[in-house]
Amino acid sequence: MGEVKVTAKEIAKMIDHSLLKPEMTRQEVIEGCLLAKQYDCATVCVKPCDVEAAMEILKGTDVLVTTVIGFPHGSNLTGVKVMEAEIAIEQGCKELDMVLNIGRLKSGDCDLVESDIRAVCDVSHSHGVIVKVIFENHYLTDDEKIKACEICEKAGADFVKTSTGYAGSGATIHDLKLMRSNCSDKVRIKAAGGVRTLDSALAVRAVGCERFGATATKPIVEDARKRETEGTLKLPETVAELNSGY
Repeated sequence: MGEVKVTAKEIAKMIDHSLLKPEMTRQEVIEGCLLAKQYDCATVCVKPCDVEAAMEILKGTDVLVTTVIGFPHGSNLTGVKVMEAEIAIEQGCKELDMVLNIGRLKSGDCDLVESDIRAVCDVSHSHGVIVKVIFENHYLTDDEKIKACEICEKAGADFVKTSTGYAGSGATIHDLKLMRSNCSDKVRIKAAGGVRTLDSALAVRAVGCERFGATATKPIVEDARKRETEGTLKLPETVAELNSGY
């Protein structure tokens, strides 16, 4: 591949700064939104009850507000997911991260999973809003992950995403490669769960991710700025470098 340099801004604009912990207070959400603003992330991802506060803080910035749909298990009825999406869009969200129905995917009920995703995509796309579909790979076999990619492609998803960050494991290089190779170029990839350092951010970018969820935004971006100044901010070139980063 040869040396591929990136910029600190490019790394920052891969980050969906995550503010989803159930115990997070309103003040912590405010502080998290201000941090995302300071480091110029792509988005801040908040719980539905925090969307209005996030919109107010980030008004007039390049940091978008994202919220979650059917989080964290994907088991809400489709009508409820659509209603969640409609409310979030009305509040100003430009991207939505929805969880597919994990149990129904594992049951082989692919038509329901597809129609569930399509319903949220249809209402979102009618307002120019992006939909990322969360698989929760911790619970899935490789065959089920591949099937989920196929379903998301058919249903119109804009991104496929590895995890909520709250299962037993998060993104892995294996899963990211698998998802990238089983989606067309029009479907983008998001890593979530485990991207805690700049090296792991560079590793997920190297295998085709365009976005990742993170709570460690500050150290990641500050390290990126430092390496950019030094001229050493680049993607891993070998399998060994890739694995050492993640």
